[in-house]
Amino acid sequence: MDTTLVILAAGMGSRFGGLKQAAPITPDGKGILDFSVYDAKKAGFNKVVFIIRKEIEEDFKELVGNRIEKTIDVEYVLQDNSDLPEGRKKPFGTGQAILCCKDIVKTPFAIINSDDYYGPHGFEEIHRHLIDAKAGEYCMVAYQLDRTLSQNGTVNRGVCEIENDKLVSIEEALKIHADGTYLRNGEERKLPLDTPVSMNLWGLTTDIFPLLEKGYQNFLKTADLMNDEFFIQDVIFQAIQDNVASVKVYHNLDKWYGITYREDLKEVQDNLNAYIKDGYYPGF
Repeated sequence: MDTTLVILAAGMGSRFGGLKQAAPITPDGKGILDFSVYDAKKAGFNKVVFIIRKEIEEDFKELVGNRIEKTIDVEYVLQDNSDLPEGRKKPFGTGQAILCCKDIVKTPFAIINSDDYYGPHGFEEIHRHLIDAKAGEYCMVAYQLDRTLSQNGTVNRGVCEIENDKLVSIEEALKIHADGTYLRNGEERKLPLDTPVSMNLWGLTTDIFPLLEKGYQNFLKTADLMNDEFFIQDVIFQAIQDNVASVKVYHNLDKWYGITYREDLKEVQDNLNAYIKDGYYPGF
């Protein structure tokens, strides 16, 4: 069965300071996306769709896309920002970005962030699920919190409530420190370091697109369009509540790496180059 990897790559990386999707990891200039595409292709995915913005299209293709096109079938989707009100600087969020590829993606698909390294097992679990999934049988990979934190600043994570390996809900925890502490309603709290969290690695079937369209139209009518965001996880959670979808959760102990801050880059380079040296990425 054909399966597609959809990569959210529209962000400019303001905290990192530049087009962080293109930050070189290997001496010859390969980046995090090269590792993710390698792992996804090995797992069985046979197409990649990059969601980007018009402002970065030329740079992205030159620094990333043209190289990856040599290894797998690639298409590009430009995130539509025509609904943004004057004065808003960033797009509406992941839900609207994925909706933009509804006319391109015709197979079961996975979603990832462009600046995260997920490890190979997550792609294997998602692909195995998708090849047998019926409409509304979604899945996600949950990572252990302590394997997703940065020593260089705070991060936001989706804290998962799970029952019988099915997702019940996700609640966003903001500005989590390396020890698991964060603020909620002005009060300091601490998450256990083995808390399962979402890193935006989802497996979905194409029936999600009508749900996204409905949710997005409601968002445009009811949201504060200067500040609110339309997230894919909110649409999925609504589908769970409406009993039109379920989400199987796969627990993953791979170490996540990401480039949230420029200081993260050295750690990512050291560890992924060590994976190459150990033979996990032949040909790199």
